[in-house]
Parts: sequence; structure tokens; C-alpha cells
Amino acid sequence: MQRLIGTILLAASFAVAPMTSTIGLAQTAPNETAPAPQASPSGAHGGAVPASSPAAPAAPAPAGPIAPAVPAPVAQAPVTAQATLPHDLSPWGMFMAADIVVKAVILGLAFASLVTWTIWLAKVLELAAAKTRAQRAVRRLEESISLDEAARAIAGRKGQARGTVAVLVGAAQSERERSSDLGEDGIKERAAIALSRIEARAGRSMARGTGLLATIGSTAPFVGLFGTVWGIMNSFIGISQSKTTNLAVVAPGIAEALLATAIGLVAAIPAVIIYNVFARAISGYRATLSDASGEVLRHLSRDLEQARRQATQQVRANLHAVPAQPAAMPRVPAE
Repeated sequence: MQRLIGTILLAASFAVAPMTSTIGLAQTAPNETAPAPQASPSGAHGGAVPASSPAAPAAPAPAGPIAPAVPAPVAQAPVTAQATLPHDLSPWGMFMAADIVVKAVILGLAFASLVTWTIWLAKVLELAAAKTRAQRAVRRLEESISLDEAARAIAGRKGQARGTVAVLVGAAQSERERSSDLGEDGIKERAAIALSRIEARAGRSMARGTGLLATIGSTAPFVGLFGTVWGIMNSFIGISQSKTTNLAVVAPGIAEALLATAIGLVAAIPAVIIYNVFARAISGYRATLSDASGEVLRHLSRDLEQARRQATQQVRANLHAVPAQPAAMPRVPAE
């Protein structure tokens, strides 16, 4: 009976050995394999084997050289290349990393913004000086009683007539002198035409440069939109080339596109606001010149009427100053 049990254990050990070696190669930790349980031999009639029974004979070692155990390749999860966002996401960093077309758009918009603020500074100074000078001249015109007195008041102590109102007064005086032997109505009509031309010329001179503000305000958003479209197009090209939808691949191009849009708005919004402010200010300046023209025509009409009255009075005085001579008596020949 003991010999039969030993034969069964030997056959079982030969069958278990290949299975345990395969399991050890598949696992990463070979020491985690649980030991095989030992079967307790039992008698033919189910009786317990006494402890003093001899142990089963050991399994003979397999003949031949033992091949070294080759560890099975460990399955690794696919590693995806993670693109990292650029460290410098400041406006200057995004500008330096932008495409050449986006850079050209941003530089053009920045130059347009510089032109806008330059025109603003120059026109503010010019318009403020012209309005102050015109308002002062209009007050002096209203205080004067004749055109010549108004010209002297506008010229000031230095005797230098400056400003558009001084030009209006000079044009009226010149027309009065050149048409001194003509009718009053013709003088007034020609003076009104000359004054209207001077007003129009002064308004055009003051409005010079504001048209560029209107152009910048209307076109800068669309130029920035062009940069936006170009940046988004580059972003999609980067997605197709990298074959990934990672945000780190798309974000730089979109950031550059949004930067171009922001610069376009920065150039357009101040240009529109400054243009509207200048339009209202120039309208007020033209109204001041119209008031000055009205005062000049009023003084011219008064001076012409006074000159005509003085001429009439002088003629009458001359007529009264000439003594009446008695009529000569006809001589009768002596007889």
C-alpha cells in the first residue's frame, strides 16, 4: 500500500512541475506562487496512516542541462507624447512665436494705433488754439463799432493779425477798398462770397487728418480678423501634422489669433472715438467762424451806410457853403 501511494505522489509531482514553472515565468514576482498542498495518504479502508510511516521517495531530477528561465515581456501601457504649453504666454512672447503673417498684421495695427494717437495730440493742440483765438476775436468784434476798430482790436498791441477771424476782417476791408466806387449791394455780396470761401478753407484745414482716423476705425477690426483667421488656420494645420487633438498643440495658434484681434480693437476703438470728438469740435469751430463772418458783414454794412451818409452830408454842406451870386443885369446901350 505504501508503495502504491509513493507511485501516485511521484506521478503527481511530474505533472505539477511544468505548470508551476510556467506560472512563475508569467508572474512578475515568482515568490508569490502558493505552494502545492500535500495530499494525506489514506488506507484502502479509509484508515489514517500512522505518523511513523516512511516518507515517499523524492522525485528524480530531470536529466540534461536546465535552460535558463526567460522572463516574459511585461505589457506596458502606450505612452502618449504630451506636448507642453510654451512657458512665455505674455503678449510679447506670443508675438515673437507668431507666424510671419500674424506678425505683419500686428505691426501694421500697432503703427495704425500710433498714427491715431499722433493725430489726436496734434489736432487737440491745433483745435484748442484755433478755437480760443476765434472766440477772443469774436468778442472783440462784438465790442467794436466799426470794421477798422475791430481790425485794430484783433491785431492787439503787437499789431500782428493772427487767426482766421483776422483773415475775415482783412478780406472785408480789402473788398471795401477795391469797390469804393461801386454800389453797396455789390460790395456786400462779394464780401459774403469771400468770407464763405475763407470759412470753408479753414474748416477743411482743421479737418485734415480726421479722414485717416475714420479709415483706421473702419478697417482695423477686419485686419485683426484676418490675423485671427490666419492663426486659426495654422492651428488646424498643426493638429493635422501632429495627429493629436491635445490642447497644447492648438492653444498657441489660437492665442496668436486672439492677440491679432485684440490689437485690431485697440487700434479701432480709440480711432472711432477720437474721430467723433473731433467732428463735434470742428463743427463748433465752424459755428464760431460763422458768427465771426456775421459780425464782419454787420460791421461792413454799417460802415458802408455811414460812408454813404457822410458823403451825402458832405455834398449838402458843400452846396450850402457856395454863396449865391446875383444875376447880372443886361446892359442897355446909351443913346
